Amino acid sequence: MLYFLGQLGDTLTAFNVFRYITFRTAGAVITAMFFVFMFGPGMIALLRLKQQTGQPIREDGPAGHLLTKKGTPTMGGLMILSGAVISTLLWANLGNGYVWVVLFVTLGFGAIGFYDDYLKVKRMSHKGFGGGQRLLLEAVIAAIAAFAISQLNSGVYSNSLLFPFVKDLALNLGYFYILFGGFVVVAAGNSVNLTDGLDGLAIVPVMVAAACFALIAYLVGSVNFSDYLLLNYVPGTGELAVVCGALIGAGLGFLWFNAPPAQIFMGDTGSLALGGALGSIAVATKHEIVLAIVGGLFVLETVSVIVQVVSFRLTGKRVFRMAPIHHHFEHLGWTESQVVIRFWIISFVLALIGLSTLKLR
Repeated sequence: MLYFLGQLGDTLTAFNVFRYITFRTAGAVITAMFFVFMFGPGMIALLRLKQQTGQPIREDGPAGHLLTKKGTPTMGGLMILSGAVISTLLWANLGNGYVWVVLFVTLGFGAIGFYDDYLKVKRMSHKGFGGGQRLLLEAVIAAIAAFAISQLNSGVYSNSLLFPFVKDLALNLGYFYILFGGFVVVAAGNSVNLTDGLDGLAIVPVMVAAACFALIAYLVGSVNFSDYLLLNYVPGTGELAVVCGALIGAGLGFLWFNAPPAQIFMGDTGSLALGGALGSIAVATKHEIVLAIVGGLFVLETVSVIVQVVSFRLTGKRVFRMAPIHHHFEHLGWTESQVVIRFWIISFVLALIGLSTLKLR
């Protein structure tokens, strides 16, 4: 909304700053962060009142969780989504189609996660929405988003998978790109969802990934920067840096309340929405492979679950003491804070590796 003030720059020089993506990205960070700071305590109090017993804790999880986490309210993703969406609507160019596609995925996945959290609280069980039904709804939303992105991108690589390091190396997937793009979005959403198991564990890597993609979106969305840095130019995606800024700001505000011991959990409401947002941004900017590197921690968590399930079904034996892998390290004797902070470090390292694929001059 404030973007349109920049259009007055020709007559009112003071409004020129609203034209700049960098200025509006910074504004989105600050706005989302302070929104969550201001309204977070009230939302936590309301959710605690409504839920009473809080999020159900897995009985097969680490024993300490039943003592330290019982009674903590969930659906904290509502705080993140409200801050991020309001900030995006305020600072982004609402005439940009990519912004609306990312918001569509974010809110769609958030609604699925909200219903899942609702069922868990209502049934007093950690089992919520049926896995098959949930994946089907996610796939429909993701496929619509992937199709919309392919239509918005009028370039020669609109339906192609681009590879890092080599500017013009691309695999044209044709109509299969919609399936591929949808898979990336669904995979990202569920990977973040699996990672969200300890206080503060998921939100920091999400913010790290969002910061990386804010830079990527800004560069590939600029004809000058993309040409100079030998990146593939994707017109219009620069505006997604503002969306990433809103995610970072809302995440910082949420972390204030989610820091151990957490006052609230983000729940599937937040984790699915944030993962879906990152996935759709990666598809829009044509950096799906980079997302797998920058979000390598999410990939690791997901692979650990897949390996655990496959191993147990085929051999009756478990590879890890518990999956996802962050619980495995808890069973090895690491404290929750040790697991979280060490995984944060891994996330930062992977982000640097992912950014190195941009081959900046």
